[in-house]
Amino acid sequence: MLTATAAASLLGALWFVPSANATSDSPVRDAVAASPSPQVAEQARIAATTAGDSVTGTGARLADTGSFDSTPYVLGGTLFLTLGAGFVAYSVRRERLGF
Repeated sequence: MLTATAAASLLGALWFVPSANATSDSPVRDAVAASPSPQVAEQARIAATTAGDSVTGTGARLADTGSFDSTPYVLGGTLFLTLGAGFVAYSVRRERLGF
């Protein structure tokens, strides 16, 4: 019964994991443009002109993306690892006592 509960819990948790599709729904373009689009050319021009300014610190500033907060993942992983170890210890205890 404990194994069935553990399997059902695992399958229930995996139900909410998003799937990654390796294929796209849109058709693939056959030919690649030989010249860059006007938007790409404009971005390259802006990057080239502000590259000198960013060295001196007077030009464009980079966006502050922050750091990745892994605290919930560490706490959740620790919780489930402890829960799994508790199930194993409980099962070994029941086996040794002959239940």
